[in-house]
Amino acid sequence: MDQAAASVRSQRFLLAGEPLALLMAQQEGPLASVGAWSQGLAGAELNVAVGLTRLGHEAEYLTRLGTDPFGDAVLAAMGEKGVSTARVARDATRPTGSMLKGLAKHGDPDIYYYRTGSAASALSPTDVDALDLGDYHTIHLTGILPALSASCREAAYELAIRGRAAGARVTFDPNVRPSLWNSSSLMQDTLQTLGGLADVVLPGIGECEVLLGTADPEEAGRRWLGLGASLAIIKLGPAGAYWVSRDGSEGYVPGYEVPRVVDTVGAGDGFAAGAVSALAEGLGSADAAARGCAIGALQVTRRGDNDGLPTREELAAFMGAAPRASLDAGTHEETAA
Repeated sequence: MDQAAASVRSQRFLLAGEPLALLMAQQEGPLASVGAWSQGLAGAELNVAVGLTRLGHEAEYLTRLGTDPFGDAVLAAMGEKGVSTARVARDATRPTGSMLKGLAKHGDPDIYYYRTGSAASALSPTDVDALDLGDYHTIHLTGILPALSASCREAAYELAIRGRAAGARVTFDPNVRPSLWNSSSLMQDTLQTLGGLADVVLPGIGECEVLLGTADPEEAGRRWLGLGASLAIIKLGPAGAYWVSRDGSEGYVPGYEVPRVVDTVGAGDGFAAGAVSALAEGLGSADAAARGCAIGALQVTRRGDNDGLPTREELAAFMGAAPRASLDAGTHEETAA
């Protein structure tokens, strides 16, 4: 059982990607018709970083922001949420990425990105060269960074290869976003390669179908291990997760039920924050999968992309009281990442 409230040693994490200025619609309807917005913070890797800091860990974020109002807002919000800005560079020639998020009572909200030619898309191996990757316990990557540009793709490879060589654990969430890629074959090849370079891969079952051609979690797990990963933890949506390790151990964990789903965006990032933090604290694969399920469930109860990510005390209370889901055959739906 996850000892979420226990005293643990803080670990140092490095994340890399694109933080986004988030504008959330305050009324329902098509994005073009919305007249009232609230401002927030988004981005897959940034959501994970926020989740880690709320659990008491150190999270540094390697990225670039424009020297524009959105960049100022993102930088300030990162600091307020406890995410280190020591690895953030400012770019006077490129804008900060941003996104619009609709308001939906049911299902996934409408999303629209403004990230082409963004400051973060100029990240390159040169940015990685300046880092001592041995300073980090874990380097967490997603499939968003390599989708942004060719230089970002090379930076992602550099982080994975050099990170493992330096003794850091490399974790990878594919975060499949076909709209960000020019080619589905390039997307598949890149994300399979990064999954194989990682120690731990954290795909959703729908992503396994896209990248590996199978929606069977056990077959998908075997394929990720065959590509080079040491541990695969596969998200099965509200039902839970399946995990399999290179040492031959495997298992299913049931998900956690919540009374109402408010917003599915960020659930996969919450899962990642839970799983990678648990592994860094020395917990086993089953406990890591269970914590991932718990934080993913908590995230869907709030509207902001990272507003539902819990403190350690909130996590312990939830895991101790929330009912568990069923893992019956046929329930392997994926919660939106």
